[in-house]
Amino acid sequence: MAKYALITGGSRGIGRAICLQLARSGYAILLNYRSNEEQALVTKQVVTDAGGHCELLPFDVANKTDVQSVLGEWIEVHPEDSLDILVNNAGVRKDNLMMFMPDEEWDEVLTTNLDSFFWVTKLVLGNMLVNRFGRIINIVSLSGVKGMPGQTNYSAAKAGLIGATKALAQEVARKGVTVNAVAPGFIKTDMTEELDEKALSVMIPARRFGQPEDVAHIVNFLASAEAGYITGEVINVNGGLYT
Repeated sequence: MAKYALITGGSRGIGRAICLQLARSGYAILLNYRSNEEQALVTKQVVTDAGGHCELLPFDVANKTDVQSVLGEWIEVHPEDSLDILVNNAGVRKDNLMMFMPDEEWDEVLTTNLDSFFWVTKLVLGNMLVNRFGRIINIVSLSGVKGMPGQTNYSAAKAGLIGATKALAQEVARKGVTVNAVAPGFIKTDMTEELDEKALSVMIPARRFGQPEDVAHIVNFLASAEAGYITGEVINVNGGLYT
């Protein structure tokens, strides 16, 4: 029986670093992505080169039917395997001032960042409860902790995910399933390429942007057996940036 970790949005950036770290900890990787197969294949090769096992699982986390058909089928055909770890990492930003924000930018960000948590988590939670072991780790954001101007949609989605994390953690704790959130600040990925790193680093006590590995290491710990008494928490990975 193989033990699997599912990482949504795992093809690049923070997701790639998490895939590699969990593979090094002995988990077979289920790498979800929506459309960027080229980068997903790169991540698969990185995991394979490190001695791990990685399967690609393309589906749109924001589409209920897609989630149920693709992920649901994988679960059905792997009855002997154990999906122990779920990292809800997939997300999207559409930054804009609220007064200028088109309805579609609100809808897409809320659906991709928040609704996807419900569709994916609900599908894998049942077996975790039966097995009396599971680790659900939601990648949120500094924006969801403090709110960020120009990100009303993104802040709302990530703050909602923080609330869901705390609520679900209380529902499933007695079954050996933990639910935590990790809130990155400014991390060097393609999502932050357009930002002025030099100017923004002055605001950060650590005086630098973080690396994807900084997030991956804390995710790896929360996924471990040693973190079994930690649940309902939001762990900030932001170099000391809170205000």
